[in-house]
Amino acid sequence: MLTLKLQRTGKKHQAMFRLVVGEKRSKLVGKQLEYLGWYNPNRHLHQFKQERVLYWLKQGAQKTDT
Repeated sequence: MLTLKLQRTGKKHQAMFRLVVGEKRSKLVGKQLEYLGWYNPNRHLHQFKQERVLYWLKQGAQKTDT
């Protein structure tokens, strides 16, 4: 099953997240199917590829709780 997940990047106490599509059972470290955007909680900024997010949701990908 495919899921949309947030993959943590950045330094300690300066977290940034990538929105990625990958298998639900696979770990976040490693290869993902597609990179869909990023989110910075420290500055409250984000940028996502809306059309690709909608495409994956229509293909049956589930969103994680986060």
